[in-house]
Amino acid sequence: MKVSTLPQTQSRKPRVNQTVADLPPSGIRRFFDLVVSRQGVISLGVGEPDFVTPWHICEAGIHSLESGRTSYTSNSGLLALREEIAQYLEATTGNRYDPVKEILITVGASEAVDLIFRTLLEPGDEVIVIDPSFVAYPALVTLAGGIPVRIATRPEYGFAPRREDLDRAVSPRTRALMLNYPNNPTGAALSRDQIEEIADFVTRNDLILISDEIYLPLTYEGDPISFASLPAVRNHLVLLHGFSKAWAMTGWRLGFAAGPPDLIAAMTKIHQYAIMCPPTMAQHAAVEALKNGHKEVESMRLEYDRRRRFISHHLNRMGLTCMIPQGAFYVFPSIQSTGLSSQEFAERLLDEYNVAVVPGTAFGECGEGYIRCSYATSLDALREALRRIEAFVTDHRSTTGETNPPPFREP
Repeated sequence: MKVSTLPQTQSRKPRVNQTVADLPPSGIRRFFDLVVSRQGVISLGVGEPDFVTPWHICEAGIHSLESGRTSYTSNSGLLALREEIAQYLEATTGNRYDPVKEILITVGASEAVDLIFRTLLEPGDEVIVIDPSFVAYPALVTLAGGIPVRIATRPEYGFAPRREDLDRAVSPRTRALMLNYPNNPTGAALSRDQIEEIADFVTRNDLILISDEIYLPLTYEGDPISFASLPAVRNHLVLLHGFSKAWAMTGWRLGFAAGPPDLIAAMTKIHQYAIMCPPTMAQHAAVEALKNGHKEVESMRLEYDRRRRFISHHLNRMGLTCMIPQGAFYVFPSIQSTGLSSQEFAERLLDEYNVAVVPGTAFGECGEGYIRCSYATSLDALREALRRIEAFVTDHRSTTGETNPPPFREP
């Protein structure tokens, strides 16, 4: 039997498109995969609450299943959930969003990031992204055909973007500024003056401000300040938020976007082809979270507050200097005193002492010399992880002749 074969040519294209092939894998997930394959590791790596979703929220999801609410919802999401979100935003920002025209429910805040970049960008358009920042932002800009323009933030300025750096970064091709405060990975927050300065920059340059505020309920010093509280920037703002962090609902995969009707309508158009709608039971659970979950959010926030002060104290004491984070559940200590690169420090700490952290370079080039530690784990686990980190630092310093820190004691 004769078998026909296609002619082989040297001009055959690769199976994977070049943009995807050139995209580096997530530095966070790489260390997460290493942790999964090892025994006895204490992970300060992945940013996921160690709290389980509050039971009454789970019950609402279970009840939706028991009641047969298993069909698709509107592409925009359950109207009841969008109405709850509108009330939540009005209560927390003072501004009212139309639940029909200005709010879209997404599969986590991550989908919302992808949607807004695909909505805004033509090939070659630029988005200003602060460095360090969440690993997905520059990658999703690239996948949407845009160019991420990264500006460095520095600890001496509280890891906040400075106006002069923003002014230097803007060009005729700039379409948007992407921000995340409280910040992942630094834990930095913005003051009212800083928010107003950024809002002025955005409006003067006629840009879209994409503000990922998923960690805003986990703010520890002063009242949380949302960009949505500034009426002047309302028509330039796409606000992103979600239930994963403050409500401990990571696996439910639910977020939302709020913004001008034209942008939300365009995002919804992409969403309806790519996703259809988020899981129905998760949306019913989120209604319950917004209605009755405030007590648990506050309880978790207070526990994170206790942990952030504990871990910051001990990292600073052992010479891994860091600012006390003002929000989220991350601390970003400098490891420059060890003489190791971020990658070397993280890999050797995992290999030698079974503690997983994320190298700062996973969040951008200016993260070199830093590591990210998540304190979304129990105080007992943090205590043991810090003992191991101190032993690692002490071992390294004993080979370089540097002075070791005072012994580990509770603050």
